[in-house]
Order: sequence, then structure tokens, then C-alpha cells
Amino acid sequence: MTRDMAQYDTIFKNATLVNQDGQGIADVGVRGSRIAALGDLSGAGAAEIVDCTGLHILPGVIDTQVHFREPGLTHKEDLQSGSLSAVMGGITGVFEMPNTNPLTTSRETFDAKIAAGTNRMHCDFAFYIGGTHENVSELAELEKLPGCAGIKVFIGSSTGSLLVADDNGVEAILRAVSRRAAFHSEDEFMLEARKHLRVPGDPFSHPVWRSPEVALNCTKRLVGLARKTGKRIHILHISTSEEMAYLADYKDVASVEVTPHHLTLDETAYDRLGTYVQMNPPIRDAQHRASIWAGVSNGVVDILGSDHAPHTREEKDRPYPASHSGMTGVQTLVPIMLDHVNAGRLSLVRFVDMTSAGPNRLFGIANKGRIAVGYDADLTIVDLKLRETIRNASVKSRAGWTPYDGVTVTGWPVGTIVRGKTVMWQGELVTASIGQPMRFLEALL
Repeated sequence: MTRDMAQYDTIFKNATLVNQDGQGIADVGVRGSRIAALGDLSGAGAAEIVDCTGLHILPGVIDTQVHFREPGLTHKEDLQSGSLSAVMGGITGVFEMPNTNPLTTSRETFDAKIAAGTNRMHCDFAFYIGGTHENVSELAELEKLPGCAGIKVFIGSSTGSLLVADDNGVEAILRAVSRRAAFHSEDEFMLEARKHLRVPGDPFSHPVWRSPEVALNCTKRLVGLARKTGKRIHILHISTSEEMAYLADYKDVASVEVTPHHLTLDETAYDRLGTYVQMNPPIRDAQHRASIWAGVSNGVVDILGSDHAPHTREEKDRPYPASHSGMTGVQTLVPIMLDHVNAGRLSLVRFVDMTSAGPNRLFGIANKGRIAVGYDADLTIVDLKLRETIRNASVKSRAGWTPYDGVTVTGWPVGTIVRGKTVMWQGELVTASIGQPMRFLEALL
């Protein structure tokens, strides 16, 4: 521990710090946008000193899968409302998806989103570019654009040119890229053949139609193509025990994301929530949920993403299967997972590994993902003892609802610090619209 007489802009004092060397009481000194010192800073001065006694400071939580719907679908979300929901939930950065209207598949549409997010979003951000049959010749250049999280491919559960269902199309995309590519892994051909299994008015038939075999078959195809091309793949929102067991043997090429809803909900949720729990891939039974938790415990799982995919109540209230798949999640990721921490299902260190260190490791985010000198001062400050009840009324997403309405959790985000600026404190927005594009080691110019 060191005493430092230097002047800082902010010192966060007396918190339990969770970083790369474990957990312990320490102060964080911030100068400008960066972390400048860690340790005992009781002898140092600062323009602002924030007493965090009894709180934990985590590396800023990065949600690596959100759909903020802008442009084209802003009746249910936009970059500003989605990022407000994020920072109110302790999220300091997001990776946002390309299934917008128009699709984010070109330099023009990507640059427009960067411009729309800069100094308008409340957290930092990166955008995926969609890989398609039509833009494959441009992907090597597109994936290196500043602020690009990489290439995202929908093998199933999409429409139009954003759907790449065939192996030849996926192989061409993999051969074109050098960075880790992300995939929605459900077999579109099997989904089409199984549509007759959907029962009108019965969302219980959703996981029957989108069966574990639909997901596993696609994941096996993906791993084979990754091996064939020598490329890295990232498989989003794993929902089955079969995939978790299979992917344990292919960690050299395949990284794994899971979601809070697949870790928290099971088939009983359809009784309570109906189409409001309808997701792609679907919520499954408790046996699959237990296998996903096993993947968290044994390290097969790399990261956690919310798959925040908001729809309006009108869209969710349509009778199945006309009802839309997706739910809000960015604002509840931290409290839902802290409740699991308090219940003993995972350690706080493992939570940090999946939400900051993991994204840094997989995607090479420059200066983010650690509490370390020289890194961006992105901090998620939490009260592990605070009990709160999640309510629809507190959800800042334009959709205005959460599947966890009425759920009481232990553990709550109380501060969101983005590049040294306090954006959220004790449930209030303190600093607005400072979002900037993230930088990536594989795309630095």
C-alpha cells in the first residue's frame, strides 16, 4: 500500500475493490478519464472524494449483447433510451447488434450509428456489423472500423439479407474476417421444417419448435467451419445442456456467452409470463438451466450478455406465434446476477470475469475491463447487502417492462462511473450523454 500526495480529480475511498489481484479494501484515484492510482490514498488530495465504505467497486460491467433498435425501430427503443437503461443498471459499456432498419451492414450505416451514439448515448459503446452474402467482400475492411465490435452473423432467427443459413455463406464470411465473429446459432433449415410444431396461442410450444437439436446441430456446423477455416467464433446465448457439453471440447476455436434469463428462468415462467418470456433461443426446462450453471462453474462459459431485445407490450401481447421474441435485460443484468452471487451460485470474482475481464480477453477492448493504472476509469459500484424490488415503473427502456417485475433481489448497483465521470449515483442520472466508441486492439489505426 502506498501513500500518495498527488492531486486527483476524484478518489473513491474505502471500498472493497475487486480486480485482477483479488478482493480487498483500497482507494481508486482518478485523473482525467483514467485510473491513476490504487491503494491507500488517505494522504492524497482530490477535487472530489467519494466515500464508498461498505460498497464494492467492480471493473465497469460491459454488456456484450444488446439491441437498441436504432435506426428504424425506435418506437420500442433507441440508442439514448437503451443506454439510459444500461447506466441505471450499472453498465458502463455495451456491444449493440446490427438488426436495425436499415441493417448495419455497410460503412455508411455503421458510420451513421457511430455518429448517432457519440455524446448522445449515456455509456460507451461498440457496434457489430452484420455479415451477409452481399457484403462478404467488404468485411475485412468493415471489421477494422473504429468502434466496431466485430462481425455478427444470424444463421437462424432472422430475415432478409441478414440471414446466412447455408454453410457456404458462413464459410465465406469466416474466410473474409480476422477477428472473432459472433453467431446466433439456430439451424434455419430445421426451424422451417418444424414450424408445424408451433401451437397457435400456446407459447409453451416455442421451445418445442426451437428444440435443443436445432441449436446443437447449428453449433456443430459452426465449430466444423471454424476448424476448417482456422477462425475464432463466439456463440451467443447458449441455452442447452447438449451445446454446453459439446463446446467443452472446442474451446480453442469457440467462446461461449450465456444470459441472465437462461440462468434464472425455466419452463414455469411460461405460466406466469406467457409470451413475455418468449425468446430466441427459448427459455427451457430446469435441467438445461442447471447445465448452463455448470458451464459457468467449470469455466466453459466465457462471458455474460443480457440479449436486451425490447418490444412493446402490443407486440408481446399478440397471440403466439405472432408475438415477438425478446425481452428487456440490460438494466437488470447486474441486480439479477448479484442476487445469484448472494445466493452462493457464483462468486463475485467469477461475475467480474464474465462481465469485464472476459470481454476484454475475447475482444481485445483497449483500456477497458480491468481496474488497473492506465485503464479507463470505468467502475460499477454495488451494494451487495441492499435489497430492492425490481419494478416495471423503474425500467428506463422505452419498452417499459421487465420479466422480473415484482422480484426482490439482494445486491444492487449504486454507481456507474464512465471514464471517470459519475453517470449514475444512487438511482439518479448525474451526467448525461458522454458515450464514446470503444477502441479495440485488433482495429487500432
